[in-house]
Amino acid sequence: MAFNYDEYLRTDKMPTLWCWGCGDGVILKAFIRAIDKLGIKKDDMCIVSGIGCSGRFSSYIDCNTVHTTHGRTIAYATGIKMANPDKHVFCITGDGDGLAIGGNHTIHGCRRNIDINHILIDNFIYGLTNSQTSPTTPQGMWTVTMKRGNIDPTFDACKLADAAGASFVAREKVSEPRKLEKVFVEAFKHKGYSFVDVFSNCHINLGRKNKMANAMENLDWIDSITVSKKKYDAMSEEERKGLFPTGVLKKDEEAREYTEMYEKVKEAWQNNTKVEL
Repeated sequence: MAFNYDEYLRTDKMPTLWCWGCGDGVILKAFIRAIDKLGIKKDDMCIVSGIGCSGRFSSYIDCNTVHTTHGRTIAYATGIKMANPDKHVFCITGDGDGLAIGGNHTIHGCRRNIDINHILIDNFIYGLTNSQTSPTTPQGMWTVTMKRGNIDPTFDACKLADAAGASFVAREKVSEPRKLEKVFVEAFKHKGYSFVDVFSNCHINLGRKNKMANAMENLDWIDSITVSKKKYDAMSEEERKGLFPTGVLKKDEEAREYTEMYEKVKEAWQNNTKVEL
């Protein structure tokens, strides 16, 4: 029996504005299947998105949604979660939105370990604004701001999130939609900051300008730079060069969650005592 996506979509906004073959649609469908599997009610969730192709995500889901300013998704989501600690808050950013102008907010969301689900759609480029270098653009690739090849060192977003303190860190790719759905389910069940780096294709503004003429060639390239965590862990340091592990990379069930700690702050003020963590 076919899955009924229409139950979760604003069908009057269809079709989407995303380019044909864009991985954002794959991520949207995996997201919907995950929240359906977990039985999360639409009234009990809020999606926050910023500016960029990923920013359209909040336009298409029929639930509480906030379309924010560039790079400020985590700041808005933090406020929403603090005011509604019993609700599910999802942040959707791009690699530019979440790691460049919004990088500071991502770091501090991870540091606080607040119970937010952060999905970073990582297509290695500023896709919406026509191909500027992003924090994850591979060195050597053509961009409109580095036409002789990108020289900037790149972020490994998962290593950044791990080091900053996120208690759940994972990576998956749009060419494996069922695995992506499973990772989403695990992330959304986790209590704490859940960071999921999703490798996605932008064959229009990255691929075809870097000798990947169509979506499938862009996806083949993503497949060539990724390997399962199990295989990655068995490799030597030399073999790991240029590769990114996929799957759940970190899951810390013991880390304290920020909204729960904040309850201790309120108790301390009410009782005129010091915070007991």
